[in-house]
Amino acid sequence: MVFARECRQRLEESLLLDEGLKGEKRSLLNMVKLISLKKSDHFRKALKEKKVHTDFFSIFASKNFLEKYKNDLLISFVMKKKIGNAVKRNRIRRKLKAIVIKMLKIKGAINLNYTYIVFGKTKAYFAKHDELFEEMMKGFKKI
Repeated sequence: MVFARECRQRLEESLLLDEGLKGEKRSLLNMVKLISLKKSDHFRKALKEKKVHTDFFSIFASKNFLEKYKNDLLISFVMKKKIGNAVKRNRIRRKLKAIVIKMLKIKGAINLNYTYIVFGKTKAYFAKHDELFEEMMKGFKKI
């Protein structure tokens, strides 16, 4: 029991040092989970409301309609098959997901009271991380 507590404390400290959050105390239990939408009805509801389009992605957002996930972020990353092969689509998805995770560490950057769908575009494959991050910040501020 004591060993597990020590391991958890070391893990939390290493995460805080890696992220540069020495002053903030964050526990692993308070971290926000990314939860993907599963049902087509949920996608339809989310696609009907707010929309933001950029050269790299499109963001669709609607108020949270699932009471079960109030403390988590409901977000799905979607790619069309027209974009390319699976390797290319997955790389775009990973890039966008990493940026969203990075944005969650910034307080107020993403509103957890919304459900989001992010459609990746071909230009996101060749774009730099910093450029995508700036566009994503602008996109989420518009919503």
